Amino acid sequence: MKIPIAKPYLGVEEAQEAYNTILTNWVTQGPRVQEFEEKFAAYVGSKYAIAISNCTTALHLAMIVANVKEGDEVICPSMSYIATANAIKYVGATPVFAEVNSETFNIDVVHAEKLITSKTKAILIVHQIGYAADIDAFKKLCDKKNLQLIEDAACAAGTEYKKNKIGSHSDLVCFSFHPRKVITTGDGGMITTNNETYHNRLKLLRQHGMSVNDRIRHSSVKVIIEDHLEIGYNYRMTDIQASVGIKQLEKLDWLVAERRKIAEKYFAAFKHINSIRLPSEEETFQSNVQSFSIYLKPTCKISRNELMQRLLDLGISTRRGVMTIHREIAYENYSKGLSLPISEDLSDRSIIIPLFVPMKDEEIEYVISNFKQFVS
Repeated sequence: MKIPIAKPYLGVEEAQEAYNTILTNWVTQGPRVQEFEEKFAAYVGSKYAIAISNCTTALHLAMIVANVKEGDEVICPSMSYIATANAIKYVGATPVFAEVNSETFNIDVVHAEKLITSKTKAILIVHQIGYAADIDAFKKLCDKKNLQLIEDAACAAGTEYKKNKIGSHSDLVCFSFHPRKVITTGDGGMITTNNETYHNRLKLLRQHGMSVNDRIRHSSVKVIIEDHLEIGYNYRMTDIQASVGIKQLEKLDWLVAERRKIAEKYFAAFKHINSIRLPSEEETFQSNVQSFSIYLKPTCKISRNELMQRLLDLGISTRRGVMTIHREIAYENYSKGLSLPISEDLSDRSIIIPLFVPMKDEEIEYVISNFKQFVS
């Protein structure tokens, strides 16, 4: 049996939507992008949504509209994909790495507060592997310290926090539609906001700072000569991607429900194994289970890397725990001497196992039985 770590749920319906869009001859940022934005905003409960080329560019633009500049500091977890910190570096600011909570894998508010200095401009929280960070605690902290709150929700489409979808709680929330996420547009991203000023500037920045978007210009019966109001970027989403995204969005709640069913089978199978710790879901949120990460306790008789190889030999793909950015080569000079023992331990001793829709019962059982034989 060959079982991938993940695969997108794409079918004939998405292909037909992309085909229909291609035949309209409007294939870049146009009416389908606008439709996707409106439907995504309605889904998460935000006033606005701005479609972007990917989540990394979304985070970059979020930094700009939050007025993060060279010399500023932004507190974020090190235990995240490297794009989280890269977006801070893109604007010349300095990422300041905070510890995470050992149960939820998310940034620790107590440690984050200790890192605040006169240079701190924002806190960038990450909803890691689809598990919601404590948004309210960070909103309270940011309000108290007059800081911007930005959410890296790359993995969190469909996750609920206090019975509302992630994307409605603050003014800069960035999503990813990469193929390993719960829904995909091939690649792509979205920023949600309730701030009209942010909304207008984000739309400007994603298209070279152009004063009039293509959709309005091409539909006008009068000649429009556009201006470029500031230096912007080509961070547009295509209509082909958006048409796929619209169809994927219709399936998001169902996909989350199906993923949670698979996760429940893993919980039931592994909950009595004393040498591991399973992910923890708190009362305040319901995860979309973007990934299923298992921590191997020091008492486990097999190392994480050996376990990964044994499972791969049997056709089961896995991934290491979420990286720690401060230990990546790209950050080794910048982060020299920094120690984050909780993040490092979680990263080194965690393994992500396959979870995707549809996953056959025999595939689930194959993963369970082989995982158990090595760690029990």
